[in-house]
Amino acid sequence: MRSPIAVPAAVQPVVTQSSVDVKPSSNALNDISEERTNLGNTSLVMNLLSEMWILNVFAILGGTWLKVFYLGDIQEYVDTDLWNYGCYWKLGLLLPLPYTLICFFGLTLPFRTPKFLVYEGEKRRRVDNLYILTVTKGDNREAVYRAWNAHKHLERLHPAIRVHVLTDEPYFFEGINCYTCPKSFTTGSSKYKARALEWYRQTMNFTEHDWILHLDEESVIDDESVKRILEFIFYEKDYHFGQGVIFYNQYKYWTNWIFTVADALRVGDDVSRFQLQYTYFHRPVFGAHGSFLLTNGLVENAVTWDLGSLTEDYQFAMKAWDRGFRCGKIAGIVREQSPLDLIGFMKQRRRWYVGIRRLPNFLPKVWAFFWSLGIVSLFATVASIGLGFKFHLGTPRWMALLIDFNFVNFVWLYVLGIFLQDLDKGVNPLLMLVRIPITIVVQFIAVVMEGCAVMYGIVFPPADFDVIKK
Repeated sequence: MRSPIAVPAAVQPVVTQSSVDVKPSSNALNDISEERTNLGNTSLVMNLLSEMWILNVFAILGGTWLKVFYLGDIQEYVDTDLWNYGCYWKLGLLLPLPYTLICFFGLTLPFRTPKFLVYEGEKRRRVDNLYILTVTKGDNREAVYRAWNAHKHLERLHPAIRVHVLTDEPYFFEGINCYTCPKSFTTGSSKYKARALEWYRQTMNFTEHDWILHLDEESVIDDESVKRILEFIFYEKDYHFGQGVIFYNQYKYWTNWIFTVADALRVGDDVSRFQLQYTYFHRPVFGAHGSFLLTNGLVENAVTWDLGSLTEDYQFAMKAWDRGFRCGKIAGIVREQSPLDLIGFMKQRRRWYVGIRRLPNFLPKVWAFFWSLGIVSLFATVASIGLGFKFHLGTPRWMALLIDFNFVNFVWLYVLGIFLQDLDKGVNPLLMLVRIPITIVVQFIAVVMEGCAVMYGIVFPPADFDVIKK
């Protein structure tokens, strides 16, 4: 039996005068407030994820069996036909199968959590600096100060930690560790966030003993997750960049049901597809997120942020892979928020889709192609409902099995995403139960919105980087 991990003494919070004096110029260390705004239930969620693969197997396979064999007669599933005319318009319902199979394997393989991480007796990797970097344009002052107030105490967790905020000129914030990229700074092709990150990289003169945790302006990380990041840096010597799970329950959670449910799929994606990537493949075959991206200075200097892409995070990960760097899973959580309005949601998804599609690498184009096929699947679903009322042609059970496997997978990804975020937020268990059927209903609206965002990107691709309101 594996022994539970013991957090290294150097990773425990240290609030002594000597540790404060290590970095006397830091505005974070000048504030001795004990208030914490970066709260969450990371340990509880990770403990659950350690065993969650068992529930995932029963939920997905059991739900598929129930729908195909127990409710099959109600849905007019037949065993007498292997093919009929109805199968032609139902073929589109099979298009998500590659995605759902990937997610299924990610959900049903053990999740990398502290339960499976034992570092006793291992030699630590040298660390000079861990920069916890909040990147922002700077015009959302409220979000910037929320992030700063949530993170400023983190410098007391370990002497190597530096809490910084990176903005673009003319935005500068007094009283915090603010670094402002000047307008005069130019690169070969990068703009906006990537340009600011390139300036920061050059300004800080990273070495292989420096690490950078990239966070968006609305991102908040808790103490427990920072400890897991330090463990990753100390002991996961085979990996030079990594990511953990991103939740969208930090601010205005469930204020808008549709956007909350829509982003639940992204949580499901993190604990399935991206868990498979970081825990088992150790290569960014599915790309990377721009937030909760932990990178080593050696990687940053080799790849740089002079990229010139709408999805600089994805491109950065692909270039790091090209240069032989490997990635790993961090057993932590970062909490963010969902878009506030439909326009922001559509622009966000459009940028991702178009940015990934434009990348020169082969795999991004493959995933963008499957993303595009989602539109066909959406139309096939609508057509199947309409034509099913007119033509009463039963569905062959073999086809129904694949269609329902897709359906149950998608529903479970949404439900799991909401459940984990509610658990992390400490929501009343009765309310958590009520939200499950709400999620199942609202996710149909979310799926339509996702499809419309792809069509938006195809018809009206963005001319430049869209910064949405949060």
